[in-house]
Amino acid sequence: MATAEQKGKRPRIEAEEGDRIDDALLLSIEKLQEIQDEIERVNEEASDKVLEVEQKYNEVRRPVYTRRNEIIKEIPDFWLTAFLSHPMLGELLTEDDQKIFKHLVSIDVDEFQDIKSGYSITLVSFFCIYKLWFPSLCLHVLNLNWQAFSSNPYFEDTKLTKTCSFSDDGKITVKATTINWKDGMDIANGKAYTENGEKRLLIDESFFTWFNDAKNKSFSDGVMDEVADVIKEELWPN
Repeated sequence: MATAEQKGKRPRIEAEEGDRIDDALLLSIEKLQEIQDEIERVNEEASDKVLEVEQKYNEVRRPVYTRRNEIIKEIPDFWLTAFLSHPMLGELLTEDDQKIFKHLVSIDVDEFQDIKSGYSITLVSFFCIYKLWFPSLCLHVLNLNWQAFSSNPYFEDTKLTKTCSFSDDGKITVKATTINWKDGMDIANGKAYTENGEKRLLIDESFFTWFNDAKNKSFSDGVMDEVADVIKEELWPN
């Protein structure tokens, strides 16, 4: 049977053992955090190396894409067919969109120098005698730069630009050119007219509705312009 003195020692011993366990656990957690920090540093270094390789091969790919574009220009309705064949992009093209897209002969996707800050998408029409380079209007992430549709019967613009920019706090700001539609041809807002002169109701979302829909708006972190991303990652490379 334990004496009173023994009973008094037991709690102190248990407390000391508990302190040693807490110290050992704290030390293990600190060491684990150090390892995790090292892993993150290695991952950041790897990401930088991957970007360097991507930058190098973007330069290698550029003349190849240029030669491809020259061949595609000789194929009527190539990009219209490519859009219609894509399961998502094809759903965006209304009957009127398809008429406009028949003027399109070239698409060019050009990533910014550092890759991370963005890219431009340029659409060129039959009627452009030469291609002009339009500098990006955005310093971050996404710039859709469309030089296209010159002399088409729908709108006056020869270039349409859609830009998505990332801020440091994770917000995405989208800006787009206001399309200068010719009289009675505003298909993006349901203002186009039928052959009988009656106003056509907007039933399906037009490709140009998408173009205008998000302009001058901001989105929370994690929201992307899916259409632009699909054009860059799926339509253009293939």
